[in-house]
Amino acid sequence: MHRTIAHLLAGASAAAFLLTAGGCAVTRGQESVGSYIDDATITTQIKSRFVESRQVDAASIHVETLNGTVMLSGFAKSSTERAAAEGIARNVNGVRAVRNEIAVRP
Repeated sequence: MHRTIAHLLAGASAAAFLLTAGGCAVTRGQESVGSYIDDATITTQIKSRFVESRQVDAASIHVETLNGTVMLSGFAKSSTERAAAEGIARNVNGVRAVRNEIAVRP
């Protein structure tokens, strides 16, 4: 009998922890922890593709994702690099829209 109560308390404690820990991650007004995780995945995939690309200087372009909308900011050396960054971002699964705020600075 005591083991059952202990298991219930442990389960309740774990559930409470997960709910409060997950709630901390959703600080940008997103609908759920799941959408936050999806956004983080999208951002990571875009950044990885920037690093792999020879057309984009990954260190000069910042990526933020909110509810599937990606915002690119920073600086590009040419309009070709700016367009390449946008194209890479648009081709990542889960991206709904891209706001390209990259400034061209030769």
